Amino acid sequence: MVDLTVLEMAAARQRVKRAELSVKQAKGMLDDNHGIAISLALCSRIRAGQARAKAARRRLLKIAPPTSVR
Repeated sequence: MVDLTVLEMAAARQRVKRAELSVKQAKGMLDDNHGIAISLALCSRIRAGQARAKAARRRLLKIAPPTSVR
């Protein structure tokens, strides 16, 4: 059972990293002057990536909620 949780956590962490990398790449491309259509598509890609990262973080917290240290 513990192995399954560790595997799920690793997959969730990977989803977060992948989504964050996608957002970072899209923001970098947005800095270049490609025109309005490309800029709109990149903004859409950024919003979608941010939503994926947020959902992946929520799933990661659901799998292993942070423990409070006292």
